[in-house]
Amino acid sequence: MSIKASELILNPDGSIYHLNLKPENISDTIILVGDPDRVHHITKHFNHIEFETQKREFKTQTGTYDNKRITVLSTGIGCDNIDIVLNELDALVNIDFETRTIKNNFKALKIIRIGTSGSLQSDIPVDSFLISRLAIEFSGLFHTYDSEKICNSHLEEAFIKHTNWHKFKAKPVFVKNSRLLESQFESNDTFKGITATANGFYGPQGRVLRLQLQDDALNDKMDSFEYKGLRLTNLEMETAAIYGLSKLLGHQAISLNAIIANRVLGNFSKNPEEIIEKLIQYTLKKI
Repeated sequence: MSIKASELILNPDGSIYHLNLKPENISDTIILVGDPDRVHHITKHFNHIEFETQKREFKTQTGTYDNKRITVLSTGIGCDNIDIVLNELDALVNIDFETRTIKNNFKALKIIRIGTSGSLQSDIPVDSFLISRLAIEFSGLFHTYDSEKICNSHLEEAFIKHTNWHKFKAKPVFVKNSRLLESQFESNDTFKGITATANGFYGPQGRVLRLQLQDDALNDKMDSFEYKGLRLTNLEMETAAIYGLSKLLGHQAISLNAIIANRVLGNFSKNPEEIIEKLIQYTLKKI
């Protein structure tokens, strides 16, 4: 059955609506960053750039690094943007835009996030690297999809009990990374843990300016959560959505975090750009 024009929206040139991309514009290996300006910080290392475009916060460059074809794409901030990016990337490789039908031969993408994050544990220092082994999503995004198959109910129930999770908040969902990509990118230089993906920067991450929080002890309860040796290690705004949508769509995903702040100790990297650049170089060498 053909997918309706209102569901699969294409631009007049045939590119997908938000990302402004055609299927031939992307590689099977995708690096995601939040900031459009960070795209160049990665592609400056490329031997050649074959394609680039930008629409709103979604900037894309595709080229080669060490004879490997790679696409770098900026997502902007938050799970709502990740919902756009993952669905449109999947459409580019798994939907025929001419017939508006799902292709018979499925193609899996390798999706690698390079991002910044704040540590929730005193022993994970500023200026370190962290691989998100699992991520927990708070926004309710996954409840709009048939996502029960990717949930980890025992872990979720333990977290809800430990934090006395408020009944009016969306039920948290824990999702796993790609163990294949974890083995590719892990080393003695990387920490591992559970990443909390917040649905905002201020209240959802426990920051108070003029608005009071519903639960001002939530960060402390998250910091102390442990399940079978797993701890919540860091807080950011995209990883869980990347993991969950990748699982649902059949893609491989990993999130690599440059730790630029420690929320427990209250300190911040003196040179965040330096640690981000080190993570970029580390990632490119591992691809």
